[in-house]
Amino acid sequence: MTHTLLSKKNLTGFLYGRVISFLFFFSIIVCTSKWSSAQLPTLQLVPFSSGYSGALDIENCGDSRLFIVEQSGKIWICDSAGNKRAKPFLDITNKVYSVGSEQGLLGLAFDPDYKNNGYFYVNYINQNQDTRIARFQVSNTNPNKADKQSELKILGVHQPSPNHNGGCLRFGPDNYLYIGLGDGGPEGDFQNNAQNPKELLGKMLRIDVHSGNPYSIPPSNPFVGVSGYKDEIWALGMRNPWRFSFDQLTNDLWIGDVGQNAWEEVDLQLSPSNGGENYGWRCYEGNHPYNLTGCGSMSNYVFPVYDYPHQDNGDCSVIGGYVYRGTNFQNMFGKYFYNDYCSGNFKVLFKNGSTWENSVLLNLADYSYVAWGVNYRGELFVTNTFDGTIYHVVDASQLAGKTALLTADHFLQLYPNPNNGMFTLDWNSNQNEKCTLIITNVLGQTVFSQKLNAHQGWNRWQIEPGTLSSGNFILQMNSSRGLTSQKLIVE
Repeated sequence: MTHTLLSKKNLTGFLYGRVISFLFFFSIIVCTSKWSSAQLPTLQLVPFSSGYSGALDIENCGDSRLFIVEQSGKIWICDSAGNKRAKPFLDITNKVYSVGSEQGLLGLAFDPDYKNNGYFYVNYINQNQDTRIARFQVSNTNPNKADKQSELKILGVHQPSPNHNGGCLRFGPDNYLYIGLGDGGPEGDFQNNAQNPKELLGKMLRIDVHSGNPYSIPPSNPFVGVSGYKDEIWALGMRNPWRFSFDQLTNDLWIGDVGQNAWEEVDLQLSPSNGGENYGWRCYEGNHPYNLTGCGSMSNYVFPVYDYPHQDNGDCSVIGGYVYRGTNFQNMFGKYFYNDYCSGNFKVLFKNGSTWENSVLLNLADYSYVAWGVNYRGELFVTNTFDGTIYHVVDASQLAGKTALLTADHFLQLYPNPNNGMFTLDWNSNQNEKCTLIITNVLGQTVFSQKLNAHQGWNRWQIEPGTLSSGNFILQMNSSRGLTSQKLIVE
């Protein structure tokens, strides 16, 4: 028997088919080491946005919006207050094969230069039931709508089975596109794809989508020109790297690689790395021998920084998460947060001195939470496919005195941002009141102010502050809530 990432045994049809602001970031960097303190947070999930079906991924494009990927082939946008837009950003359900629990639209990555070129990349299973990596472009006239006709095929990989497809893709700090591919299933990697350097399955790939047609091989890839190896390979020995992420401060690569029947693992590729790591599957499952036929000595492999067993607590499928680099929760900073899909256990992994420590912080519904994401401020979010909700992951022990900081996006939203000096302002007022809108420049000088009459609940105004030069500003709303601020960018 084997387990799958998104399937419970004897349960079918369960699923319905980067930038952090430098100013916030610098305040953390100057006084914090690479690793975190030993004090643990009190983890809590706060409902943020709802109304999704089979949400498998959460991404941001560098502004206040979150992009929610649904398995069926749709991508939705929710604003900084959690409001889901009425129409999807992209709908390619006619192209996506999502019958199997590990098939569908599986991943999304925005180009590092998305602000200028509008490119984004998706990983989906096509109607031939194979992996397709494709590029799309946002509409020239609507920032909340993709051009469905702009698809460019980047890479195709034949999938021999409907499971172990991987699905995650991310741009690294080097601006290359990293793609995680599973071993092709169905179990035990009986074709030995993960250890076969002539196959892309069971690998971490690294390609340059900014040159070539449709891509080129980075010259620093570890196996370029090596006989018998695919040039695209960055690392080998993966079983099903469903979700991986880069630490936004250290550039370390964290990989949650789903195990077979006994062990789940978290792999860590420290930066800088020259690539070429072999993470051991199918020779090893976690730190433990699985099938040593044709394998080399243990020194040939890089073993996980942490693995955990399938035991009575119900663990059976690791969901890779993120190192928290937001600014709201000191006890979360520098720690890696992840969960197990089967058990609903939310965990934290961090280095305390020379020792790795792992703790279960929260136990919630099993077979529900399948992916993590971050917003442009580095705050953590997680998807629940059962109730269709996106949750904000917070430290309940550090909410006191930080309510305004934590929930500012729930009160105030401005869009588009960046803009040409004219924008829409949404404000959630807790009473009927008079508010003052203030815009200051980077020197703290007021360049615009306006009195606004707000009623209780959501208000919307079109703001035209006159001629503002290009640059960064701070927009502030002075109300009964106090002073709520958000960055404003004029181009």
